[in-house]
Amino acid sequence: MTRRSISKRAAVVTVTSVLALGTLGTVAATAGPQHDAKPSKKQIAALFDGWNAALQTGDPKKVANRYAPDAVLLPTVSNEIRTDRAEIVDYFEHFLPNKPVAKKVETYINVLDSDSAIDAGAYDITLTDPKTGKKRVVEARYTYEYEKRGGKWLIVNHHSSVMPEG
Repeated sequence: MTRRSISKRAAVVTVTSVLALGTLGTVAATAGPQHDAKPSKKQIAALFDGWNAALQTGDPKKVANRYAPDAVLLPTVSNEIRTDRAEIVDYFEHFLPNKPVAKKVETYINVLDSDSAIDAGAYDITLTDPKTGKKRVVEARYTYEYEKRGGKWLIVNHHSSVMPEG
């Protein structure tokens, strides 16, 4: 084998290697970031349980922590739409003295992807009058839209309204 044929073979091997590495780099670059697996419906249902447990603390800020900073809250017992943390805290400052306890009656969970899900249905909210101690049950329908942000599931949209035929 001559020196010239060795050089040609080395050049072919080198070019082939560069092309192969370039192709692998392109495939890796276009594959995109690794996404987590979709959460189960049970995992999404547990987010409601966490929200309900936050209600039990009586702390409006703990409840508001379950909402994204840009969340929209259409609350059950207020006509005012809440669109930022301060407004959401304000709503719960007035709502929590009624010691609300929510219980799902019917639920439909739709996991959209690894970072978003919707939980909609009906729930009963038991309220206790802070003056008399008398309890009343509010039958309502709800929608929670969740997004995973910074590794944490947050409510980005929450609509709750009294049942119109209740």
